[in-house]
Amino acid sequence: MLHRLFILSGVAALGLVAMPPASVAGEWGAYEVGDIRSGYTYAAEETRAIQDDEFGNPGFIWVDYGEELWSDVDGAAGKSCESCHGDASAMKDGVSGMKGVATKYPVFSESMGKPINIEQQINNCRVNNMEADPYKWESKEMLSMTTYVKYQSHGMPVNVDISGAIAPFYEKGKNFYYKRRGQLDMACSNCHVDNAGNMIRANLLSQGMANGFPTYRLKWQKPGSLHRRFRGCNKQVRAKPYANGSDEYVNLEVFLTHRSNGLPIETPAVRN
Repeated sequence: MLHRLFILSGVAALGLVAMPPASVAGEWGAYEVGDIRSGYTYAAEETRAIQDDEFGNPGFIWVDYGEELWSDVDGAAGKSCESCHGDASAMKDGVSGMKGVATKYPVFSESMGKPINIEQQINNCRVNNMEADPYKWESKEMLSMTTYVKYQSHGMPVNVDISGAIAPFYEKGKNFYYKRRGQLDMACSNCHVDNAGNMIRANLLSQGMANGFPTYRLKWQKPGSLHRRFRGCNKQVRAKPYANGSDEYVNLEVFLTHRSNGLPIETPAVRN
């Protein structure tokens, strides 16, 4: 009976203590939109200072490497990303390199019949257009390219559209978010909806928004993808994680990123 009570009250068993986050006005002035808040508002002042300093933010090492990769010719087709998209930061005749692109992802892929995220689109381009090998998910190359692409939309609001063919996948992601799993019998929502602003041991729980990924975590000492974070959360509730890029995680990303609509792209964000 005591074991069952522990499982059902897994959140309490992890040592939650109420501690409301401070309201924070950041560089872009939009870290709070209605009832939703960026993880930036839950971070310590010192962590926010690292993110705000482009010289001190270690995530910019990956931005710089991504910029190098952007113009590198790779694959049998003899192309680079720049060959098709031009300057990633340029806007000419109403056509953008990559500015604003990241605000819309994940998007529905007609050819694949399901949503795809930025990482998957990068590999689609590499395989089908460049005839190059795909990047491994958490590789330096994938994290750098994803960080560089998302950085082109820095400060722009997330704006994921869930109308049309992507709608049922959004619902699958929502169901995943609210479904209890693992030995601790906990859902994503138990932490990031029910207990946002509470301390879980030494950490302050945020609303778990997706607008800063890839995020440089001080714990990791490098950037990591949103799916790496999903896997970590699943492990923390003692549930078997899914593979990076799995349908389950992409659907969850659709729901979670749409939940972040209106918050600014912060990549490269910095968290603890």
